[in-house]
Amino acid sequence: MTANVDFHYPWWLSYGHLMIAIPALLVWVWGRSRKWSKLPMFFFAAIAIWAFSSFLIARFVFNANAVPALPTQAFLPTGTGKILDMGAGTGRSSLMVLESRPNASVVALDLFTESYKHHFGTEMSGQERLAANFRAAGFENRTAIQAGDMRQLPFDAASFDAIVSSYAIDHLNRKGVDSSLREALRVLKPQGDMLLTLVANDFWSSVAFGPLLLHGGLHKADWWSDRLRENGFQIVEQGTKPITLYFLARKP
Repeated sequence: MTANVDFHYPWWLSYGHLMIAIPALLVWVWGRSRKWSKLPMFFFAAIAIWAFSSFLIARFVFNANAVPALPTQAFLPTGTGKILDMGAGTGRSSLMVLESRPNASVVALDLFTESYKHHFGTEMSGQERLAANFRAAGFENRTAIQAGDMRQLPFDAASFDAIVSSYAIDHLNRKGVDSSLREALRVLKPQGDMLLTLVANDFWSSVAFGPLLLHGGLHKADWWSDRLRENGFQIVEQGTKPITLYFLARKP
């Protein structure tokens, strides 16, 4: 269903480590033929092994250019309703919930400004790229696209049964995070779910990417749980996936 979907993440996110692994391996082979000493041979072998291992993590563990699995089945357990994707990007999290909740619909919201173009290119507009992915996945009849700021959502109160936001809110500073969570609470119906997924500074990200996925600065789980509770949410579940910290929160 999603074979023709293109999330348009930069090539280096999935394949960039090969640009390090292959030259390091070639130098190691050349050094072996020249009978180099053990120290430089160990150095280039270590670089090649790290880079190839990181490629496998980026390409097959995290895999930014594939639809992720829903991290918890407790999200929107009725399987039906209207979901807001806050900071939808090119649609990864929208497709995640559309595939796992076949009776739900999604409103995909993003600013579609210069930051969006910086992440996803200028070949087509953000709305066009999202629409193309929804068509390719066969979900055009269950989706709508809205330009807007997650810190000041252009929706009435209690408009949505659930919200998902993936790797977006952690681009913001503390004030922006609090504003976005207050707005999320406002537009959710009572007992509505919010599934928040964030970049985690875990083993996988440390090995594969180091500082490259820090966004504006990573925070620990306690920081995020404090933000959710202080802005009115109840935390139902939290957990981790490779390179991901997630929270399932609920409006009282």
